[in-house]
Amino acid sequence: MQVAPYLNFNGHCAEAFRMYEKCLGGKIVMMSTHGDSPMKDQVPPDWQDKVIHAVLQLGDNVIMGSDAPPSHYATPQGTSVSVSVSSAADGERIFNELAQGGKVTMPYGKTFWSTGFGMLTDRFGTPWMVNCETPA
Repeated sequence: MQVAPYLNFNGHCAEAFRMYEKCLGGKIVMMSTHGDSPMKDQVPPDWQDKVIHAVLQLGDNVIMGSDAPPSHYATPQGTSVSVSVSSAADGERIFNELAQGGKVTMPYGKTFWSTGFGMLTDRFGTPWMVNCETPA
């Protein structure tokens, strides 16, 4: 069994996934738009270029996502995407890249359980936790 986050965006999925690909060192293995789908005739013209499904491969893990129509989009609440890294420096780099244009809810720093941990919501509205697996 695998469990993977599925992120919904309000029209910025492609931009977000390109940033996540660069920041997290992954590879976008699939990105399809509404205009590419068999249902393209049922989608308004301004949604033809919006993402219907995207997959970002991160080692053995994936993050998936899409643009949700305005009537179905809701700001993420009560969950976070958690990233675990082996070095505090790598964690800080990822945290800082994700935080650009977003909102930091807990600055990245040493905690009683880790040499680096921080929480933020990125500029696309996705909540993140970045944790260094190295004990404090």
